[in-house]
Amino acid sequence: MEAHAIQRTVRQSPRKMRLVVDLIRGKPVGEAFSILKFSKKGAAKQISKVLLSAVSNARQKAQAAAERLDEDELMVKTATVDMGSPLKRFMPAAQGRATPIKKHTSHVRIVVATKEH
Repeated sequence: MEAHAIQRTVRQSPRKMRLVVDLIRGKPVGEAFSILKFSKKGAAKQISKVLLSAVSNARQKAQAAAERLDEDELMVKTATVDMGSPLKRFMPAAQGRATPIKKHTSHVRIVVATKEH
């Protein structure tokens, strides 16, 4: 059983999000939630939402196929953070000029699967 969840255009840079995603990749879902809960990084809250959605998608998929799913057996198979389209803004500069500012966004994808014995 495998399920995934994607959250697009998260208003945080991919570089900061990858620091948190690297902590949970390959871990059981329960352990991943506890790591995210006690992480001081701001990205942990967004990644926790995506992980919760992936677990819920796995539950719905198992229910539709009339299979039994033990959520304790789920683990984070893959977790990736890709760069989204940047928000382009301008900031006033000296002598009436404007300097461009790129506000980075991220696409988070988490795949959960049951442990293979």
